[in-house]
Amino acid sequence: MSEKIAVLVAGSWGTALASVLASNNNDVSVWTRNEQQAAEINEKHTNEHYLPGSILSERISATTDMQTAVSGAKAVVIVSPSAAARQVARSLKDHFTKDMLVVHAIKGFETETLKRMSTVISEELEIAEGDVAVLSGPSHAEEVVRKCPTTVVVASSNEKAAQAAQELFMNSYFRVYTNRDMLGVELSGALKNIIALGAGMSDGLGFGDNAKAALLTRGLAEITRAGVEMGANPLTFAGLAGIGDLVVTATSRHSRNWRAGSLLGQGQQLDAVLESMGMVVEGIRTTKAAYAISQKLGVQMPITEVLYGVLFEGRDVRKAVEALMGRDPKTEMEVMPLQTWEQWHS
Repeated sequence: MSEKIAVLVAGSWGTALASVLASNNNDVSVWTRNEQQAAEINEKHTNEHYLPGSILSERISATTDMQTAVSGAKAVVIVSPSAAARQVARSLKDHFTKDMLVVHAIKGFETETLKRMSTVISEELEIAEGDVAVLSGPSHAEEVVRKCPTTVVVASSNEKAAQAAQELFMNSYFRVYTNRDMLGVELSGALKNIIALGAGMSDGLGFGDNAKAALLTRGLAEITRAGVEMGANPLTFAGLAGIGDLVVTATSRHSRNWRAGSLLGQGQQLDAVLESMGMVVEGIRTTKAAYAISQKLGVQMPITEVLYGVLFEGRDVRKAVEALMGRDPKTEMEVMPLQTWEQWHS
């Protein structure tokens, strides 16, 4: 049976998820602040700036009016940049009803507060954080809109919310798993963007596959170390939201974070890179937030620290990587705190 679903906003990933929902015989109302973009989606069934060459389903409509987008919707899917998430949720509040399923697919932190997106959204909507479902995993919008086989995960501490989101999105080309570790899934989705920036820099410097493989491997260790310290399940980082999303984001030319890192590695300045990209590069804001988190928690995040120096302190890219390679000798295997194992095996 056809349902109305609201998607906020009409970027590349929001549009791709709207296409999945339309494929599942839903009527999808996409909200955007841009009147020209709304007209293009409604009249031409395209969103050329974000997904050039893609034809969208006629079941997708766009509007600049939040009430029109949300009224009567079974579910609301929030896919804004992390910097806009609080304002989008605040705009949604007056039109939101408690029976609506809330899903977010944002990969980042609120830089000012270091809060995760589920926390930000739940605060503004005045609902329990566990009532928000998180969608994450290895999924380029450019491939999803073409219906390439894709597998993702939805996480929530509310099992019913996770299962409802799974049912909403799953189809023959978009496979959805559930996971109760909402914290780990959100951290994975955000922190992998930092490592993808680093992988792009490595490629831009011409360092080759050996260096990139090492960066991804140690990057995953860094993400896991931080996540476990914050209370996440270590197994999440070996799954779709962790290693799966890390690999696709750090190795593909579809990846904005990889492309931005590559341009930085080739010697371009950050401002010029962001201007040429024309879209949000979440890894840059996330590096700032993750560096602050590592300092606050006392967690070693050497790759994040190096990238923070390059992005925000004017550190030379090549010298920064050389300093990373010249760190004191370490053991590869890290001891997992006993309480973490007890927490996840109880």
